[in-house]
Amino acid sequence: MMMMMVVVFQESVVISIPLTVLIISAVLLAFIIFHNKLPPPPTTTTTHSPPDDRQVSFYSHSSSTGEFDRLPVDVFIHILKFLGPKDAARLAAVCKSWKYIISDDRLWIYFLQNHKEPWDSIFFAETHLRAGYRLQRFYSEPPQLSFKQIYGQRVQVPGAVIIDGGSGYCKFGWSKYASPSGRSATFMEFGNIESPMYSRLPHFYATIFSRMQVKPSAQPVVVSVPLCHYDDTESARASRRQLKEAICSTLFDLNVPAVCAINQATLALYAARRSSGIAVNIGFHATSVVPILRGKVMRNVGVEVMEMGGLKLTGYLKELMQQNNINCDSLYTVRTLKENLCYVALDYKEELSKDTMASCRIGGEIRHTLRKERFQTGEALFQPRLAGENTIGLHQAVALCMERAHAAYLTDDDAWFKTIVLTGGSACFPGLAERLEKELFKLVPSLSNGIRVLPPPYGADSAWYGARLVSNVRNNSNLAKIALL
Repeated sequence: MMMMMVVVFQESVVISIPLTVLIISAVLLAFIIFHNKLPPPPTTTTTHSPPDDRQVSFYSHSSSTGEFDRLPVDVFIHILKFLGPKDAARLAAVCKSWKYIISDDRLWIYFLQNHKEPWDSIFFAETHLRAGYRLQRFYSEPPQLSFKQIYGQRVQVPGAVIIDGGSGYCKFGWSKYASPSGRSATFMEFGNIESPMYSRLPHFYATIFSRMQVKPSAQPVVVSVPLCHYDDTESARASRRQLKEAICSTLFDLNVPAVCAINQATLALYAARRSSGIAVNIGFHATSVVPILRGKVMRNVGVEVMEMGGLKLTGYLKELMQQNNINCDSLYTVRTLKENLCYVALDYKEELSKDTMASCRIGGEIRHTLRKERFQTGEALFQPRLAGENTIGLHQAVALCMERAHAAYLTDDDAWFKTIVLTGGSACFPGLAERLEKELFKLVPSLSNGIRVLPPPYGADSAWYGARLVSNVRNNSNLAKIALL
């Protein structure tokens, strides 16, 4: 148990401070005094060289703490950084001057930068998600918090369960951990949970909680809503609302205390530290191109859908292998080959003349070798007819979405739709982002200035990581409110 010391100052305030805090501070202070490096306290006498603004502020807010009054602010800040956030917060109760310095945003930004979560994720979450589109419904203006308050709130946020369930695979885990703790093949175990057969949902969520070995009533849940019912029609809106209500109702029936349900495209955009842009989700069954402005899907602009997903690409690779007398009966093996060997060519015709042979061994079995199949598989995204699909190519779908967003003129920022974020397992093909960017420059030259295509920030897990960002910002009451949207 940490030793404590009771300290009484001139204001007759009794403070209980860890003895280690006082010892470290006293040793550093004694060292500086011994070497005669302390400047004298500032006086009211006018000088030609005024003291540092921060030091003036330090003394102007001070209630005397004896020799500690002579401690330079920069040295005091270094002591606080060494002690850490908990002890620094305790020391804020000593006197007004210490409270003033310890409230400095720069100190708490330092603590957050050394937190287990990357600083860019924390900064994006606190500056975009906390005051984002969804929370503005409940506040007349975005809440202004100091980084000290932000640190304290993030420490107190309970661990939330994050469930990202799609038609192909489900990822689940704790918000306090850096990655999902488990995965399951949704389509094999539960069927298509995006279909109207919502009777599957109770079994689906109960199974997830069972595998995580947690009680549903013990923590809030952040859940991704699958991308489906894309149109901006009354029927589609009713179907989306029904799906969201079915998800929330199922979870509340399991006694979950609070639920936050956000669509997968928005979460994938959050994972890329963006709140506006176009999310291109290459899902299990289909590929969707979703325009998002400040966290809200712009369905009036239009969501483009291609009937070309990861399952179709895997099947197409198997066809190519059979055409070239490469025998493989296992769809799992074909999918693994796709994930490990396939890529997208920057120039398809030029790539046909190259030697692109590559091999890999799967599960100790025989070595599998692919050649042109490696880039022909991904080419089906740009030329769907190669795989027998009568639909527009990925680049054409994105270009159409950009043109509609530009014509809609939804905001003065004419560049919000020029950031394209790829997401989904098959979006991880090497070269896909570069090829899509190249094709967009050719298709929409008038809008090409500023176009950026970003590869999946976390591969197939992007939506899960986006949900993790949300869960670490919002508290239980906010989660409950969002569930009612």
